[in-house]
Amino acid sequence: MVHLVFVNTVQAIGDFASRMRTSISSVFLGKTDVINTLITAFLARGHVLLEDVPGTGKTILARAFAGSLDLSFARIQCTPDLLPADILGVSIWRQKDERFVYRRGPLVNQFVLVDEINRATPRTQSALLEAMSEGQISIDGKRLALPEPFFVLATENPVEFEGTFPLPEAQKDRFLLSVKVGYPDSRSEAAMLEQHRRISHPVNDLKPVAQAAEILPLQEAVTQIYVDPMVQDYLLALVAATRKEASLRTGISPRGTLALYRCAQARAAVYGRDYVVPEDIKDMALPVFRQRLFLSPESLVRGLAADHIIESLLDLVPIPDYRKD
Repeated sequence: MVHLVFVNTVQAIGDFASRMRTSISSVFLGKTDVINTLITAFLARGHVLLEDVPGTGKTILARAFAGSLDLSFARIQCTPDLLPADILGVSIWRQKDERFVYRRGPLVNQFVLVDEINRATPRTQSALLEAMSEGQISIDGKRLALPEPFFVLATENPVEFEGTFPLPEAQKDRFLLSVKVGYPDSRSEAAMLEQHRRISHPVNDLKPVAQAAEILPLQEAVTQIYVDPMVQDYLLALVAATRKEASLRTGISPRGTLALYRCAQARAAVYGRDYVVPEDIKDMALPVFRQRLFLSPESLVRGLAADHIIESLLDLVPIPDYRKD
């Protein structure tokens, strides 16, 4: 009976993913793999960093994701003059009551879009750190728990450096994974041109397809997805390979190991399985590892990229034959 209940829950996760995928892809065309990755991160209770050149639809993707969920939403447009108080909120003296009253900032929401995060100063970026890692903020020496579910989706332009502040390693490591959107294929771009003949953007017409009350149970169920010891060994072998790779300055930390484990569980559930297969780990390794690997000076001089090194390691580490028994 217990197993049957869990199977029904996994089916509910697949139904949630299907509804989200259909809604988002109606306005963000031709990138089903990117959409699935975002849904996976959301179910794994992680935050996402969207990295790509300007104009590839990062903000539209984030707005479409938020518009498909019945969650409180706020957008933070980062600029060099943005202060921590601008996102956390401030305490204002209310003369009538003769006391300070906290006026919450945009960070105190369930879904937060942080646009162009690398334009914010390190001081403001650090204000996001506690919220992303602990689900709380500190105001006037007091801790304020953030609403659940809490999800941060940040965009970054990696090719523009004027007026930007590179994200510190500790900040990047707080993101569960990093996603590169990429250019659309010609068919999707043609459909986009037709779609944008109207005055208002289609993303403004999206209606929520998932309620807040159903999300937390689904996120909790993801943690119960079964991971066979053989599959777990494959995950650990990939992590160990990054730590031995000479072209890298640092390998994957234990936090990265846990991130890949959680993402593999969520991906399995998104595809309707109550168990993880090696392909789940292999498919999630690139977005999970990407922002956590730092190349050696020699690798940078040679023009190597983290994605290329990860793909090489995926080819080198053998996939276990978990079906042989």
